[in-house]
Amino acid sequence: MKFIVSLLLTGVAAMLTSYWLPGIEIDGFLSALILAMVLAVLNAVVRPVLVLLTIPITIFTLGLFLLVINALIIIIAGELVIGFRVDGFFAALLFSLILSLVTSILDMVF
Repeated sequence: MKFIVSLLLTGVAAMLTSYWLPGIEIDGFLSALILAMVLAVLNAVVRPVLVLLTIPITIFTLGLFLLVINALIIIIAGELVIGFRVDGFFAALLFSLILSLVTSILDMVF
């Protein structure tokens, strides 16, 4: 049940974030829910592999390279989800940062 609520909150956070940021477009709430599901799968499967492969550069940048990995996950999701468009790397980077912030706030409220 908590996973479903988390997906719904992530979908709402994605919709709110897409309204604020230029370069990010989500066609509707169904696309936002699909995006939340795809992000959950990518974060569970692809992210650990990327983190493992980039340990040296992550250590060298004191962990800041993890932001790049988050942006890459958003770009991959943009290619996979119909109705979700990302206009570039910096839009993906800002989207990942603001999405994390909005999701955290919604998790605290609900």
